[in-house]
Amino acid sequence: MKIQNKLLLYFFTVSLFNCVSKEKETTTRTSTPKLVIGIVVDQMRYDYLQRFNSKYGEGGFKRLLNQGFSLENAHYNYIPTYTAVGHASIFTGTTPDNHGIIGNYWYDKYLKKSIYCVDDDRHTTVGNDGKGGKKSPYRMFTTTISDQLKLAQNMKGKTIGIGIKDRSAILPAGHTADAAYWFDGGSVGHWISSSFYMNNLPNWVNKFNSLGKADEYLSKPWNTLYDISTYTESIADDNNFEETFKGEEKPVFPHDIPSLRDKNNNYSIIKAIPAGNSITTDFAIAAIEGEKLGQNDYTDFLTLSYSSTDYVGHQFGVDSKEIQDTYLRLDKDLERLFTFLDTNVGKNNYTIFLTADHAAVQVPAYLNSVKIPANYLAGKKLTNFIKTKTKEKFNNDNLIENVSNFQVFLNKEEIKKARLSANGVSNYIVEEVINFDGIYKAVTAKAMQENYFEYGIMSSLQKGYNQKLSGDVLLIPNPSTIIYPKKGSTHGSGYSYDTHIPIIFYGNGIKFGKTAKKYEIIDIAPTIATMLKVEFPNGSTGKVIEEALK
Repeated sequence: MKIQNKLLLYFFTVSLFNCVSKEKETTTRTSTPKLVIGIVVDQMRYDYLQRFNSKYGEGGFKRLLNQGFSLENAHYNYIPTYTAVGHASIFTGTTPDNHGIIGNYWYDKYLKKSIYCVDDDRHTTVGNDGKGGKKSPYRMFTTTISDQLKLAQNMKGKTIGIGIKDRSAILPAGHTADAAYWFDGGSVGHWISSSFYMNNLPNWVNKFNSLGKADEYLSKPWNTLYDISTYTESIADDNNFEETFKGEEKPVFPHDIPSLRDKNNNYSIIKAIPAGNSITTDFAIAAIEGEKLGQNDYTDFLTLSYSSTDYVGHQFGVDSKEIQDTYLRLDKDLERLFTFLDTNVGKNNYTIFLTADHAAVQVPAYLNSVKIPANYLAGKKLTNFIKTKTKEKFNNDNLIENVSNFQVFLNKEEIKKARLSANGVSNYIVEEVINFDGIYKAVTAKAMQENYFEYGIMSSLQKGYNQKLSGDVLLIPNPSTIIYPKKGSTHGSGYSYDTHIPIIFYGNGIKFGKTAKKYEIIDIAPTIATMLKVEFPNGSTGKVIEEALK
């Protein structure tokens, strides 16, 4: 009996020990990360993950896919799909009708001029005497997930935003960020900030700027990472669908960057080659070290935007060998970043999400060459058509104030003076402009306000319509129809080639797996908020992706 009791006591003790161990293990595995990194790859289509998969290494995109949670059917759910709008929507968890960033540039009907999304003359440049730092996020009406993390931690923990583009650094980091940094090209070649965040650059930034990294990258030609003959996933290098750098005869490898930089705005050329992503990675690693991110008792947040992918895509197009090489090199940069995080923050101490601010259309001229319907729309002709039609009907050539971003802004004062109805003028424009070649749909602002479009492209248009800021008539072009030069490509529509993007979660608190269920870009922020156990951004309209969370 004594032996039996001892055995029972032994098994009870072992069971209890195992339970405690498992509980501790579970707690460790699901505890709040020390660092969250939101990575946005500018103009990344979802299919780049698959097209170039056989040439990616194991430590970059494949690491995220093989150990993280991937959404294979994730989309933008609004129009327009532009850079600033995408970055704002990812981190606010809502659409332009709420957060107020309706474009990169848009016509301000109160100021009567075109404005830039992050311009703010109340602030000055930190880092030089130029105007590149007169910026802030004040035009974004709502909070970001990083703002909510700050509030939840009583303003403890650090938030840093990094991107070659100012808007891509500023908007994701939110209103409460400790800093946002972007690259000042031209004759400068340094990372700068705004007095919105600080009075002087930290020592680590000055040290980085003194290293001459940009000159080092620009001292080498851009050739392919691997033998160009193996780049079978992209079209011929020498074709009629790509734009050259100034000073080049053909858009082909190798691109002699040292000899081209002077004709292409000096340091700014680094934005348009893969080295732009490499120097962004260098700077991000320096920021993690310099700010000791992930090294304290609070959760830090780093927003990191890779923009060279967008510049290359615009110039060379979706199917080019240049875009393929850019992604293969970005894969190496991501691997370098992840390896650094493993060593300096700890494998179980950080959480990453990777997505894109929009995707891109294939070059319409290329699509035409393979018998797929696509076209170009002349913006000036469209504007002249609208103005001519309104003048013919109302005998007044001052009724149209602005046409931009596929929106028509009426001159309300002139309409009132002429004793006309704004609704009547808007309705007439809709009736006429639908006959313009290349315009697929047209709708008035009043229709946006009085109707609810549950699904489809009209729903996307409605979510991008901001009653306070948007125009009086909204237009949608035909599929694969763009206002752009005939070489290179662009984005901005609500069609799948612009909306289908990757979303991958990885690291602390994230399950392994994938799903083909449809999710939307605005679902990222509430999902991260749930993982961090903080309140959603105050304008959030997204849902939690529960299947991605442990």
